[in-house]
Amino acid sequence: MAISDKPASDKVGLLAVGRAALRLAPTAPRALRAALNVALLKPDSAQSIGQLLDLQARKNPNKDFLLFEGLRWNYRDFNVWANRIALVLQARGVQHGDSVGLLFDNCPDLLACVAATVKLGAVAGMLNPNQRGEVLRHSVELIKPHVLIVGDDCVAALQTAFPTKRRGAIWFWVGSGTAPSGFESLPDAVSSIVSSVGNDVQCRLSTADPLRRRKAVPCEFPASPPPQTQKIKASDPCFLIFTSGTTGMPKASVMTHMRWLKSGYGIGQMALRLRADDVFYCPLPFYHNNALTLSWSAVMTSGATLAMARKFSASKFWDDIRGTRATAFVYIGELCRYLLARPPSAMDKTHNIRVAIGNGLRAEIWDEFQARFGIAHICEFYGSSEGNLVFINALGLSRTAGFSAQAYAIVAFDTHSEQAMRDGRGFMQRVPRGESGLLITEVTAGSPFDGYTDASANEAKLLRNVFKRGDTWINSGDLVREQGFRHIAFVDRVGDTFRWKGENVATTEVEGALATLDGVEQGSVYGVSVPHADGRAGMAALVMNAGAKFNPRTAAQHLTQALPAYAVPLFIRLISAHETTATFKIRKVDLKQQGFDPTTIQDPLFILRDKQKGYEPLTAAIYAELVRGNLRL
Repeated sequence: MAISDKPASDKVGLLAVGRAALRLAPTAPRALRAALNVALLKPDSAQSIGQLLDLQARKNPNKDFLLFEGLRWNYRDFNVWANRIALVLQARGVQHGDSVGLLFDNCPDLLACVAATVKLGAVAGMLNPNQRGEVLRHSVELIKPHVLIVGDDCVAALQTAFPTKRRGAIWFWVGSGTAPSGFESLPDAVSSIVSSVGNDVQCRLSTADPLRRRKAVPCEFPASPPPQTQKIKASDPCFLIFTSGTTGMPKASVMTHMRWLKSGYGIGQMALRLRADDVFYCPLPFYHNNALTLSWSAVMTSGATLAMARKFSASKFWDDIRGTRATAFVYIGELCRYLLARPPSAMDKTHNIRVAIGNGLRAEIWDEFQARFGIAHICEFYGSSEGNLVFINALGLSRTAGFSAQAYAIVAFDTHSEQAMRDGRGFMQRVPRGESGLLITEVTAGSPFDGYTDASANEAKLLRNVFKRGDTWINSGDLVREQGFRHIAFVDRVGDTFRWKGENVATTEVEGALATLDGVEQGSVYGVSVPHADGRAGMAALVMNAGAKFNPRTAAQHLTQALPAYAVPLFIRLISAHETTATFKIRKVDLKQQGFDPTTIQDPLFILRDKQKGYEPLTAAIYAELVRGNLRL
């Protein structure tokens, strides 16, 4: 369907809002307390992640904080561990405002290093362990780390970017045994500090049963937090989070303690209503905000337990949920699709999950996913690392990214020029409810733009003189649709939406139609330039299920019935797998550049010249006719 269509199935009405509000009324006191905490957050207040961790360690010392592959830490032990690492970093010269680069796969060491860094008022640079060579080198140089800490599994990745260590660089290694050449052992450095005061308490603690309660271990100095932890302000930076890298070199967005705390109170308590007895399962990478900010802050503000997975596994997901006794989990849309693609099981509803939170759950699988796995509350949200607002589905309504009380607007957008449209006075215009447009958010003192480390990248995200002279708004880069009661539905990324036959086509809508085509495991849609034609024609790259075959005639019939004529893909490419980022975003840039030339592409290609006959193989002869202009689509 085109982005101008107005589906009625996901409109948010008064009756649905009222029913949801009544259902959640018993948890209103918790939500009100969280709202008060958000209101009390001020940029210059002495509130930070480190202070919250210290507070929870004092209030709930023996409460389970972290579970990971049979290991467990209570709040006191984890806090002591972080404090000791902070002393090591301080001894190496790390000060307030310095960057500490962290290159890890998911593991408790990563989270302890993050906590140690932010307790000093330093900034944790969350490097992507999937990067290699020039891209990783670019990321490291962008954050300019005073100290670089690398997990054992990531040493080889770092060496592709830096075959030899630069003179004066401080590299720490986390692992067991002897540190590689050029690295200092962080565990040895921590042990040295502990031994220097005669206290050799182990921070890593395991039991045969990871869920069995155990007695507290007495912790002495250096268990105390660094004194500067109490001086950190909410407006101080805490993390540098890199973009997913679907196009171009990664950029590092700045996260502050204030945004992290707002997420914890606003999402963790107001929306999720997490309790201290909840176990929150996170299979997403902790260099990404969905894990590091949303998940961790939700757990910490409620005094709950975090169950960390090394990585997402569709086959092990529900076993992990049951094994950790999780009551909540975080998702990304593709994760839900992978789970839904697994064979149904009698155990699908055998779990304790009462709420799931994430973004990107597509409308076409929402109801099926919720019904199959028996999840009472799906809390979809919309936000970005560099943005200044969040939409959150706190009421648990179907097929919506949720509500926001902050200032935003949806304005008319030209997909051909990829620019917001302005009237004769130079101002932008809001679109009517139900129509799609560009989401923009206002920059105010209460909702600042923290932005990127690169000033030029910051300016590129800002829109000025939008509705009046002197105002400033952030360009989200997303097309959305107003659903009513300040709720929105995500439509497409700017650049993914393309124009064909004078109409705007949203790739997400076409991908939704492809998802219901028999035999298709995954499909991505993008626009390609066609010789002698205006705009871009739709092309789909399909991954078929094992043993399934692409039926050209059936595919054409299905898509023609499901989509407007101008939105039906004219080209199909069959591929073995999609290249994705670590957060499951499909990298379309290479597919777009390769186009549909059968002389250079080895994959099977199809073209739709006649909708009655269906798709047919795209041969070199047909391609030549297109290039010469003898074939019009």
